[in-house]
Amino acid sequence: MERPRALVFVDRDRARRLGYRQTPLWQAPENERWSEELLSGPLEAHLQLTNRCDAGCQGCYTGATPTGAAGEWGLEEWKRAIDALAARGVFHLALGGGESALLPWLGEVAEHARSRGLVPNLTTSGLYGDAELERLCGWVPLFGQINVSIDGVGEDYARVRGQHLTDGFERADRAVVALRKRSKHIGINCVVTRESFDGLGRVFAYAKSRKLREVELLRFKPSGRGIKTYEALRCTDAQHRALVPTVLKLARKHRLRVRLDCSYTPMVTHHRVKPKVMQWLAIYGCAGGDLLVGAKASGMLTACSFAAPVERRVDAIGDYWQSEDAFGPFRRWREAAAEPCNTCEYLTLCRGGCRVVTAHVSGDPTLPDPECPRVIDWRASRGIEAPVPRRSLPIISTS
Repeated sequence: MERPRALVFVDRDRARRLGYRQTPLWQAPENERWSEELLSGPLEAHLQLTNRCDAGCQGCYTGATPTGAAGEWGLEEWKRAIDALAARGVFHLALGGGESALLPWLGEVAEHARSRGLVPNLTTSGLYGDAELERLCGWVPLFGQINVSIDGVGEDYARVRGQHLTDGFERADRAVVALRKRSKHIGINCVVTRESFDGLGRVFAYAKSRKLREVELLRFKPSGRGIKTYEALRCTDAQHRALVPTVLKLARKHRLRVRLDCSYTPMVTHHRVKPKVMQWLAIYGCAGGDLLVGAKASGMLTACSFAAPVERRVDAIGDYWQSEDAFGPFRRWREAAAEPCNTCEYLTLCRGGCRVVTAHVSGDPTLPDPECPRVIDWRASRGIEAPVPRRSLPIISTS
């Protein structure tokens, strides 16, 4: 739905009673086979259109460089991928990079997605020249939502992203102002780190001052250059436990909509939120390889944006999606659950936490999320030492 912007599952009779007009999809036969095919794929796909970016952020999850990566796809390949995703029943795309705003054909990708019934959303750094920003502003109507990555306000920005970005916040703010003039559907993506946590209040106040629609908070993960900086930048246990009350307080104070990364679900369960409430609010853990998929700049399919690729391209998702061993541990979270997850009342909602963090810290992606407060407390009560983070390991079988 466009007003309000939401993805809601209803049948046609309910849609009619709610007063919604018939769409082209209603022309398809309403039978069991159609319903099964429509919902037998991911709801969203995160596409890394390029690995090119000049910013050089110290925690970049892709390890982006000014020249990008070898073998990057172009416009025609991404159009073919969008066709395959549309056929699989995907509803919306999250487009990113690197920095996708540097691509002269980004608008054509968004237009093609719209033509296939998918809503494209965009994440951008704003760290580029006036020409690129002006071009992006012209494409604004094509996107459902555009979020600018701002991990801190003022000096906080450089502390998190790198001291070489002394004017990074000002440049990102310039993009926010320009984009907000074109649309009200502009927000912020904020990666929460040890350095940025105490500055969340300033991020929310900034978003309010710029009349932005939302703040999306993302958990810092050991991926790309973030592998080397993970120990220095990841949040402390105390910060993770304080996340939910801090966010609720700020959301109420500034009257802003807040979205939490699905990997934050263990931090939500720590506060004993009733499972029925979490289910009603659609708060669930790692959805990689299930409700969402990702793709690298080379077109290689991933379970999520931070995971290692499988030996399939995103334009071949159709056959792979139905295979029994697709996406490895991302889909086997239930049967692989160990203590304390296998006896936790939140298992079906939390799904064992973040596979990427678990693989990096524990060396085994099927183990419980080591940063989950409930897991930490369980281990402490039994005198079990916490695992020591190691070099990140691939977490998807490429067989």
